[in-house]
Amino acid sequence: MYSKVKYAFFEGKIVPISEAKVSIGCHGFMYATSIFEGIRAYWDAEQKQMFVLRLTDHIERMFDSMKIMLLELKYSVKELDQIIIDLLKREQFQTDVYVRITVYKSATKIGVGLQNLPSDICIFAIPFDDYYEGKEGLHVCVSNWRRVEDNAIPARAKIVGAYANSAICKADAILSGFDEAIVLSESGNVSEGSAMNVFMVKHGCLITPPGTENILEGITRDAILKIAEDLDIKTAIRDVDRSELYIADELFFTGTGAQVKPILSVDKRRVGTGKPGPITSKLMENYYSMSKGKIAKYKHWLTPVY
Repeated sequence: MYSKVKYAFFEGKIVPISEAKVSIGCHGFMYATSIFEGIRAYWDAEQKQMFVLRLTDHIERMFDSMKIMLLELKYSVKELDQIIIDLLKREQFQTDVYVRITVYKSATKIGVGLQNLPSDICIFAIPFDDYYEGKEGLHVCVSNWRRVEDNAIPARAKIVGAYANSAICKADAILSGFDEAIVLSESGNVSEGSAMNVFMVKHGCLITPPGTENILEGITRDAILKIAEDLDIKTAIRDVDRSELYIADELFFTGTGAQVKPILSVDKRRVGTGKPGPITSKLMENYYSMSKGKIAKYKHWLTPVY
């Protein structure tokens, strides 16, 4: 995939990807004093158009993450929106892509801390299809590891260092024969997947954990809640016990990378019929149609590239 990437936005301009390099002494590399954002852009062959999904919402969330890590940029939200569009135009992709943005402490300095260190940003886009390589649904476990706490490394910010927690959870799940992990908070409630939000359906109600359970407050999560309300599906944001996962009628993950992905079993206990359920399937259908510009009421979520 990376061989198809030609350009990056780096140190204030679009350059060949081979020139976008940071020093091994970069503070953001050595101490993970950086945040990131991931954005999906969808290619629709019929319209010969690429749509960036909720571009401004992602950039605004990125600025929230930056506040927590004392990162500052000279660019506004609108300027960054345009930089991303310009980068995608330069690449001329005609496929679905993932836009990766990193804002980092760019100083070359030994010593921890966030204060009085310069910041910079780099952006690239890469062809990206299914995060789970075409699996109809996932077989997951509840991780032995807990989600990082808000008073340790806030999960509501996309802090690069926090994703070591995600990596450990996912690696152990895969090494144990599962596709993915669901992670609990220190309180023992369901938090999220390794790097995606989780939804449960019980008795026709769509349920997802609250922001206070150390989740990233996902933009895809927000979109699914809005789509569900438009489809007259009852929704609830509340604490979810681990045992509720075992008796759920349906379960699925959401995220920029994961999109909408059904969960077929948890800890070797079948979810519902063991196949994607009707509410999950309806939400998936609407999500993918929306992302390709096929549903008029959601076109305000899409920024055309070409």
